[in-house]
Amino acid sequence: MNIKKVSFTNAEGQQLVGRLELPVDQHPHNFAIFAHCFTCNKNLSAVKNISRELTSNGFGVLRFDFTGLGESEGDFENTNFSGNVEDLVSASQFLANEYSAPTLLIGHSLGGAASIFAAAQIESIKAVATVGAPSNPKHVQHLIHNSVDEIKTTGEAKVNIGGRPFTIKKQFLDDIETKSLAEIAKNLDKALLVMHSPQDATVGIQNAEQIYVAAKHPKSFVSIDGADHLLMKKEDSTYTGSVIANWAKRYISVSKNETLNTNAQVIASLNLEDGFSTQMKVGGHFMMADEPTSYGGNDFGPSPYELVSAGLSACTAMTIQMYVKRKGWDLQNVKVHTNYGKAHAVDCEDCETTATKMDTFSREIKLTGNLDEDQIKRILQIADKCPVHKTLHNEVQVITKLI
Repeated sequence: MNIKKVSFTNAEGQQLVGRLELPVDQHPHNFAIFAHCFTCNKNLSAVKNISRELTSNGFGVLRFDFTGLGESEGDFENTNFSGNVEDLVSASQFLANEYSAPTLLIGHSLGGAASIFAAAQIESIKAVATVGAPSNPKHVQHLIHNSVDEIKTTGEAKVNIGGRPFTIKKQFLDDIETKSLAEIAKNLDKALLVMHSPQDATVGIQNAEQIYVAAKHPKSFVSIDGADHLLMKKEDSTYTGSVIANWAKRYISVSKNETLNTNAQVIASLNLEDGFSTQMKVGGHFMMADEPTSYGGNDFGPSPYELVSAGLSACTAMTIQMYVKRKGWDLQNVKVHTNYGKAHAVDCEDCETTATKMDTFSREIKLTGNLDEDQIKRILQIADKCPVHKTLHNEVQVITKLI
């Protein structure tokens, strides 16, 4: 995982704290913002699972704590729904200034309603996805219904939400009274995906219907059948993230990698602007090679020498297993650990002279099974006979021509 702790200021000058998750093997093709549910925070398991599905599909995802929640500054009791919308706008400005303007907004529960309102204000947003969202911000009153009269009479009340105490002030109720999600959705010039569980006992499925009917095309609905409101089952949240990632690609611009075609066994392609991040087609498999960040690379893939070491490890394991199968010996598993470096030659005559250092592959083999000492000794001899091992010991020629 490639996760950065980030912070930015909201419209009131308070610091909001978040996590920016990036793909491990490429630069993000687009950035997304995740809006969490009412009184939740950025670390809810569903938020993390959905975000990681998106990063595995090439998105960069910013998930952060709204004002007064989690690690962010401010007092929750002084916030309201409009403040959440403003926080999302501030988050988009942060990404635009520091990385790239976001094109996708995702909101869970009340965060879904806030995402629709925020998307109307953020020009760069091309697509919005809601998960278990209410069709009207006023829906949250049912969470505090026992305290609504007290809030309206005294101006505030202590309420218990999800086992935690929160102070809700009258200004929060007054604010949601003025918000019409149906009107915003009707005029939203963005692609909209509504995801909801028919079994959601917190925000009923009719809310999804009302959002969908209010919105104009392009719009989509996908059922998360069997899920609870908070998507506590990992399979529900990962499914949700996968659907959002693939749906969004229809409405945003995703740069396509160069199509690599070759009659050779391997092709490597590196553009000027990509540093050391090299696209490769190895046989029928596509992959990335790179250098570590300490060498100026992005660490999106193994380094060239790591690839050579990988070939030695894989070939050694295959050769050993092929041999013991033919012999009928009991070898359940073989692990081959390989490191590459420069070292003095074994039994060299002048080990103090740096010129005597040579390319060295250090290989450690672990055998799991019912083997006697003679069998183990023979297996170690066979390891030295693997084809890649032999190639590394042979005199090798590389014939180069321009095409």
